[in-house]
Amino acid sequence: MTPDLLDLAPEVAAALAAGTPVVALESTIITHGMPYPENLETARSVEEEIRAQGAVPATIAVLEGRIKVGLGAEELDALARAEGVVKASSRDLAVALVRGQSAGTTVSCTMRVAALAGIRVFATGGVGGVHRGAEDTFDISADLLELSCTPVAVVCAGVKSILDIPKTLEVLETHRVPVVAYGTDEFPAFFARSSGAKADHRLDSPEEIAATIAWNDTLGMNTGMLIANPVPEADALSPAEIDSIIDGAIAAADAQGITRKALTPFLLDRINTDSEGRSLAANIALVRNNARLAARIATALAKMPSSTLAA
Repeated sequence: MTPDLLDLAPEVAAALAAGTPVVALESTIITHGMPYPENLETARSVEEEIRAQGAVPATIAVLEGRIKVGLGAEELDALARAEGVVKASSRDLAVALVRGQSAGTTVSCTMRVAALAGIRVFATGGVGGVHRGAEDTFDISADLLELSCTPVAVVCAGVKSILDIPKTLEVLETHRVPVVAYGTDEFPAFFARSSGAKADHRLDSPEEIAATIAWNDTLGMNTGMLIANPVPEADALSPAEIDSIIDGAIAAADAQGITRKALTPFLLDRINTDSEGRSLAANIALVRNNARLAARIATALAKMPSSTLAA
């Protein structure tokens, strides 16, 4: 890494130098995941949740060809209002830099930048996965491969329920990615607390999760870790209801020929419309919930002596 590759916000740079907890945040939720002004309000509230737990938020984005790790208030506002911002997976990052573009970073891209910056914990809404019908389309998110090779722990509400969850878990297993459910035996399904699929492992405290991250690093696994945190019960949709809405959204996407990068934003917008806004409310609640947990994990990790592991 060249010294000037990343533009670290002063607050983030100081925290990393001091060894205090930092939590990375993605920016596609701002640029492509929610409408304005909900995107800006959510971004601000998520950062506040992290600060309230004693950690420093580092929202990651590309602005005019520069990688930003931590956004100021004006930068965050401009990104939330911007039009024509590209959606950058890790494979798109180099091109965005060469072309001087502004980009919202996906899970895979945010993981890669977080690793370059030395940030070990990242909070998001949900990760990408294996799309329904992937046996014909081969549509599998780069997020899964990034988890297999980039040592950053990702706190999410499971994978988006528009995906094929069992196949997604199979791909994660194939690539040796530890999957941990927080406080539950069942893998959550983003808008719903239950997916019908059992999680590989259950851990019930941020301290246990932090120790597992440390062990994974010490063992030289060189993988990320997926930490699945169910949406708060008060904000969750029932599995039957959300599945019915998703089936309708997927049918509409198929009828209009919408695929690849355009698919997820289309589906989420359609789901929000058909759920009368309840899916957006759940999305906001789960992102804030994930930020709180990620900050607690990062804090526990920062307290661990670098030369030892928690028992």
